[in-house]
Amino acid sequence: MFAIRRSFSLLCRGSAASTWRNKSQSAAKRLDIRGIYPPIATPFTQSEDVDYQRLDDNLKKYGNLPFRGLVVQGSNGEYPYLTPEERVEVVKRVKQALPKDKLLMAGSGCESTRATIQMSQQMADAGADCLLVVTPCFYRGRMDSRALINHYAKVADSSSVPVVLYSVPANTGLDLPVDAIIQLSQHPNIVGLKDSGGDITRIALIVQKTRSQGFQILAGSAGFLVAAYAVGEIEFLIIFTLSSIFQSINPLIFVHPAIQYLLIFCLFIVLND
Repeated sequence: MFAIRRSFSLLCRGSAASTWRNKSQSAAKRLDIRGIYPPIATPFTQSEDVDYQRLDDNLKKYGNLPFRGLVVQGSNGEYPYLTPEERVEVVKRVKQALPKDKLLMAGSGCESTRATIQMSQQMADAGADCLLVVTPCFYRGRMDSRALINHYAKVADSSSVPVVLYSVPANTGLDLPVDAIIQLSQHPNIVGLKDSGGDITRIALIVQKTRSQGFQILAGSAGFLVAAYAVGEIEFLIIFTLSSIFQSINPLIFVHPAIQYLLIFCLFIVLND
């Protein structure tokens, strides 16, 4: 994954980017991911197996709330602790329970490009509407813009559903470089970015540089939610990560974050009116 291959050198000379720009003229037809997406937790049993019954119980509650969809196998889904089979099975269970009008954004990122492509296809087959692909980070010292562009381009080329870039430096120790994001925004199968870093200046720059591509930005934390919304105007999209909602395994605890979400949802309606 880290070697600079001939296909990547061609990309750097601009031929691939030019092709992406030509294809991205149809950006208006890209998947619309505007809305609120709670990143759901993966419940576990005492023996550390996935608790599918608790998952089903939680999904019944999520399905009744006015969200655009759910993020499954994001950081809060604790995907590093799941087997590949469990990761796919969780996505399959969520798809079966989720109302048809809601989107399922599934985290398919792995450390190698090959593994990410395989996981992405399995999650698409399991029902994911789009894929959230985190930056590979074990060899973060080698993860420069060229390596990351090569990685994401190959994943997006191979994916049968749209891809969302995922930058979460608190967990990976790696910020997806702005120049890489700008170039990748031209890829017709990369529809947006979830940025959990919280640097508002950086987010504003990305919004400004990618606006013409129809590229969609999602804020990954409630801590910078209002500021991110302000710099992105109406085109900026929001993902909430109110931590208390992840305790929804307990029905008594679930009520509190639900009210918070509904209040924020109403606020956005007012802001967009």
